[in-house]
Amino acid sequence: MSETLPSIGDMLAATVPMARTLNLEFIETTAERAVLRLPDQPDFHNHVGGPHAGAMFTLAESASGAIVLAAFGDQLSRAVPLAVRAEIGYKKLAMGPVTATARLGRPVGDVVAELDAGQRPEFPVEIAITREDGAITGEMSILWTLRPHEQGS
Repeated sequence: MSETLPSIGDMLAATVPMARTLNLEFIETTAERAVLRLPDQPDFHNHVGGPHAGAMFTLAESASGAIVLAAFGDQLSRAVPLAVRAEIGYKKLAMGPVTATARLGRPVGDVVAELDAGQRPEFPVEIAITREDGAITGEMSILWTLRPHEQGS
């Protein structure tokens, strides 16, 4: 994992400016689970002193992107991962640093088999956002797809 962690974190920071802007910390990144942390930063606070909803959305979306890259990075030569839709629910007041834990909702092999069959597979990623005391402050669900590259491009 030590080889994978920096490469995925570095890749996201290089290609997704918001991940870099928010100083997201990549704690764990595997094909089964991704854990990212948003440090407590006053520049990204809301009106009650906690992390802004947009910053938490970006944290969760970035965690989902990290797991997608870990699970399907070997497919990038033939397909591009794209978020299809996302839904987030804010459950409790978030204060201080928050952590997003993403889990892939379908087996990697099933998704790749659909891609092999010429389909455009879709798969969910579920993300829990927690504060330091372990309380869940938000839950997000993102539906992703692997869009095959056009022939000849």
